[in-house]
Amino acid sequence: MLSGAALSRFRKNLMGWFAEYQRDLPWRRTRDPYRVWLSEIMLQQTRVAAAIPYYERFLERFPGVEALARAPQEEVLRLWAGLGYYSRARNLAEAAQEIVAKHNGVFPSEPADALALPGIGAYTAAAILSIVYQKKLAVLDGNVARVIARLYAVRGDLRANGTWQKLQATAGHLLAGRSPGDWNQAMMELGATLCTPRSPQCLLCPVSEFCEARKQGLTDLIPVKRSKRSTVELTLASLVLLDPRGQTLLLAPPAPARKSAAANDVHTLVSRMWHFPSVAVLQGQAAEALRKFAEESLFRGRGFRLEFFALKKVRHAVTFRAITIFPFRARVAKLPRVSASKAFPLADLSTVAVSNLTRKVARAALALN
Repeated sequence: MLSGAALSRFRKNLMGWFAEYQRDLPWRRTRDPYRVWLSEIMLQQTRVAAAIPYYERFLERFPGVEALARAPQEEVLRLWAGLGYYSRARNLAEAAQEIVAKHNGVFPSEPADALALPGIGAYTAAAILSIVYQKKLAVLDGNVARVIARLYAVRGDLRANGTWQKLQATAGHLLAGRSPGDWNQAMMELGATLCTPRSPQCLLCPVSEFCEARKQGLTDLIPVKRSKRSTVELTLASLVLLDPRGQTLLLAPPAPARKSAAANDVHTLVSRMWHFPSVAVLQGQAAEALRKFAEESLFRGRGFRLEFFALKKVRHAVTFRAITIFPFRARVAKLPRVSASKAFPLADLSTVAVSNLTRKVARAALALN
C-alpha cells in the first residue's frame, strides 16, 4: 500500500497529468448537481462519444430538474431513445420527481439521501457528491478498478471473493482529500484513456513507476477477463402495417415486466416502448406465426386478407440476447382498431419513444419500394 512520500508523489503526478491532459467534456465545465447527475447516469455502460449528443439534447429540452420532474415519462424516453438501457431514463424521471418533492429541487448532498433515489448506487453517489459537494468519497467503477488492480498486481476476478470490497478500500486510501472530485475524475480518466483493457499506454502513464503489474510484466493479464454470460439466440417476427396515408400501427408500451419474465418476452425485447406488432417465433415459421398472430390479435378474423411482403432481415442485441427479426410489410386500406395502440407516420417516428429495434424494423420497411 502506498504511503508517505510515495503516496504524495503518486497523487501529485496523477493530478498534474489530469490538469494538463483531461478531455474537454461538457459536464466538466460545471459543478451544477443536475448536470453532473445527468452525465453520470448517461455514462453508465455508454461511451463518452455516444453520450455527448444525448446530453446536449436532453439539457435543451429539460434544462433543470424541475422541467424533468414535470415531463411525462414517454417524453423522457423519446429523448433517450437510441441510448439504450432505458431503465436509466425511467429512474432519472422518478428521481427528479423525488428531488423536487423531498429536496427542494436540489440533488441531496448526503450519501444516505442520494442512495435512496431511484437509479443511484454506491458508485454514482460517490461520483456526484465528490464532484459537486467535494465529499470525501472514492469512486470505484471498471476503469478505477483496473487501475488499482494493475497498480497492486491484483490477480483473479475483481468481483469475486471480496476483492471488490478490498479495491474500494484501496480507492479510499488513495483518495486525495483536498479535491476528491478532481481526484475521482483523474482516476477514471486514467483508466479510460491510458490504462485501457487492451494495449495500455504505459509509456505515457504518469504513475507507471508505481505499477506492480508493469514491473512484473502482467499488464496484459491483469485484470483477468470475466467470463461472459452465454448468448441467447432469439427470433421475432414483426408486422409493419401501412395505410394509404403512410401511417403505421404501433402498440403501446406494456406494463413493467416481471422479474421472472422469459428471455424471449417481446415486451422486454422492445424495452417496454412503442413497438410494431411482434411475436416470438421458431426459425422457419416467421410468416405463418405472424399471420396467425395478426388474424387473432389485430384483425380478429374480420375480413383478414393481407398480402405479406418479406423485408430484409434485421439483427439486434439486447444485453446477452442476440435477436434476429423477420419483418413483414402489409398494406391495408385502414389500420385495425386495437386496444392500447396508435397510428404514427412510418417515415417519421421521432415524435414517439421507440427502441433501436423498432427503428431498425421501420428502416427495413421504408427501404421496400
